[in-house]
Amino acid sequence: MWTRQHKQRNTGRLIIPSLCVAFLAYFGFHAYHGEFGINSKYQLEAQTVALQGQLDAIKARRMELERRVRLMHEGSIEKDMLDEQARKALNLSQADEITIMLPASAK
Repeated sequence: MWTRQHKQRNTGRLIIPSLCVAFLAYFGFHAYHGEFGINSKYQLEAQTVALQGQLDAIKARRMELERRVRLMHEGSIEKDMLDEQARKALNLSQADEITIMLPASAK
């Protein structure tokens, strides 16, 4: 009677560990680069800092505008404020005055 002798192959032992490594790599990649991952957390923090800076600038501009409105509504308008607004609206100045033009962003 003849018997066949087969050599044991090691490939069967590597299937489950290789599948585990593939799943861990997939989930690890998405844990870092995904929508709610570590990288997006840092991007959201940077965006938060930038937007907070914009909010502070807008609040400062609003406080300045509110201060100027308060000066006009207290019953007596300051003469300097009235003069400034009138000259700006009418685009006039006197002959002995020097006019300094500022860019619109410097207001």
